[in-house]
Amino acid sequence: DGQQYAQEYERGIPKYAVKKTGKCGGSGTAISFEPDATIFEKIEFEWHRILDHIRQQAYLTAGIRVAIIDNRNEKTAEDKSSLAHSYSFYFGGGIVAYVTYLNRNETPKHDNIFYTSKESDTVYVEAAFQYTDDMTAKELAFANNIYNMEGGTHLTGFRTALTRALNDYGRKNEFFKKDDETLTGEDVREGLTAVISVKVPDPQFEGQTKAKLGNPEVKGIVESFFASELGTWLEEHPRDASGIIEKCILASRARLAARAARDTVLR
Repeated sequence: DGQQYAQEYERGIPKYAVKKTGKCGGSGTAISFEPDATIFEKIEFEWHRILDHIRQQAYLTAGIRVAIIDNRNEKTAEDKSSLAHSYSFYFGGGIVAYVTYLNRNETPKHDNIFYTSKESDTVYVEAAFQYTDDMTAKELAFANNIYNMEGGTHLTGFRTALTRALNDYGRKNEFFKKDDETLTGEDVREGLTAVISVKVPDPQFEGQTKAKLGNPEVKGIVESFFASELGTWLEEHPRDASGIIEKCILASRARLAARAARDTVLR
């Protein structure tokens, strides 16, 4: 009703009841906090770590604008040499823009970035990927915007569906020779840059750091939806599909050649 309210807490306990502090012309919530020196031995904010996290959040929530200003070393007007750091992030492209950012120094193997999203059984699934000529894979998995460093059931479902869909497409369109082995998970992940994000109402994480998602139902949801969407996308984008399959087949041949060389050395 045009009023501004405030409340202050110390170690989780309210210092006073909610009170009016004046009038305001809009809506929203402002939160200020200060680390407790009796809990934290060393109070030091890592600017670049915070910056990376804020950028990540802006990618994961398309259309949100996040501004961050570092005022720890406030300068007077006379001191122009060192102004406060200030950044503002806004990415209308969401995780597609995130994949583009991750591949900014790489050469892509296909032009169009795959993207799909769907809400199923209260679980929201979003995925985007693109292959590059790199040898390594960059797979970033998130649950409720929390980065899962060790992956989890959503990443397992994504990987299973990716391997199956690419093998199905390769066989159907005669990319494989008669005696060729099917692509393995290792083959299809070489040069892959992927972002998988799920929203789960009751997430179950393994460990205090939330490094791995453990919800078993998420694997099946991600796997079935992603496999179906990717199969359709490959049919609709034959040039991109060709670039992807050729990259995976090259990785497969390199793997088999390395195995043959290793066997020869052992013999």
